Amino acid sequence: MQDNLIEIRKVKKVFSNEPQQEILVLDNVNFTIKKGEIIALLGRSGSGKSTLLRIIAGLIEPTAGEVFYQNKKVTGAAKGISMVFQSFALMPWLTVLQNVELGLEALGTPREECRRRALKAIDIVGLDGFESAYPKELSGGMRQRVGFARALVVNPTLLLMDEPFSSLDVLTTDHLRDDLLELWQEKQTKLDGILLVTHDIEEAIIMADRIIVFDTTPGCVKQSLPVDLPRPRDSESPEFRQLMDRIYTVMTSSADTESMVATGIDMSYRVPDAQVSELAGLLEALEEEQAEGALDFADLAEEVQLDMDEMLALTEVLDILHFTKSQDGSIRLTDAGLRFARADMLEQKTIFARHLMQYIPLVKYIVEVLRKRTSHRISKKYFLEDLEDYFSDEDTERVLRVIIEWGRYAELFAYDDNTGKLSLENPE
Repeated sequence: MQDNLIEIRKVKKVFSNEPQQEILVLDNVNFTIKKGEIIALLGRSGSGKSTLLRIIAGLIEPTAGEVFYQNKKVTGAAKGISMVFQSFALMPWLTVLQNVELGLEALGTPREECRRRALKAIDIVGLDGFESAYPKELSGGMRQRVGFARALVVNPTLLLMDEPFSSLDVLTTDHLRDDLLELWQEKQTKLDGILLVTHDIEEAIIMADRIIVFDTTPGCVKQSLPVDLPRPRDSESPEFRQLMDRIYTVMTSSADTESMVATGIDMSYRVPDAQVSELAGLLEALEEEQAEGALDFADLAEEVQLDMDEMLALTEVLDILHFTKSQDGSIRLTDAGLRFARADMLEQKTIFARHLMQYIPLVKYIVEVLRKRTSHRISKKYFLEDLEDYFSDEDTERVLRVIIEWGRYAELFAYDDNTGKLSLENPE
């Protein structure tokens, strides 16, 4: 199609650490970006959104599938596509002007034109007067403006943004986001499209003409939702709240999670980062708010001040532990969850221990191994080696760290960080 800026066809990406260990990150990803669209790619951390962005930019190759930019297949770094990163990625020894000029110098742009275009880009993003400043002299928001100037100076038609506001405070984010939308609406650049990766639902609704909700493990398109709201968008309007509720419903309606709750998980379950204090706090908050049945995710997230990633991680664990039941964008306490929320600390530990042993196989496995050992002690490395069959090295360490925290809280086993040994505190 002539009006398609980007077309993604059946993209798949597999990462391999070792021949026997392959991790499927993306699978059968299909969507298009039309000219004149801002698309938000919304999904949880670890769903492969950033990987897909790099495939679109031509920075990494897909394992299978194809990406077309302006009807031409992307086979390497594509001219006309620029990227803004979360981490700013500025050269600290270069001034603002020199950082912005970098991309043009790499393209072999003549010196005078390089200087002229860099100064114009700096002016467009509101940094006129800071050309000679170094990154250390700038606030986080100003550094990200340099990132935008560096991306825009090459006159791209497509701007890829990988969570560009996530390192900034709320006020700076709002200001920078408004300025970017103003640049877009007043056509101060040559951009024909923007693809924004985010895990912030409100940000996606404020920015996008269309939201592509990404599923996880592996990453794939779950649903595409149009945003038919006039700009500027009011996050307190009924229409905005309705769309937010709808997105939460899509993101929490996971057949995989429902299956895990119904049939149980196994050792390959990639435990989310969820601290016991957060799980307990959310259960207690639910008990206070759940006077008349289930609560909407959007309302609960606002009440407890959690972003989407944190909320979905916690509720996934609570569902698997059978403390809550999530369905159609709402959540309610089970009888066990209500008992936990109303119990004192010692009783909470007992309830948590019982549910860990019943619903988290890795916890049960660790306890059984410790019980069988005469010394009731074993090195953490023993379990790390077992988990290497299921996860990457990074995930292996993270999963076991979370499980150890849960088990220690429940007093199912102890752990000595100095020796790296797990043990039973009160061996039977």
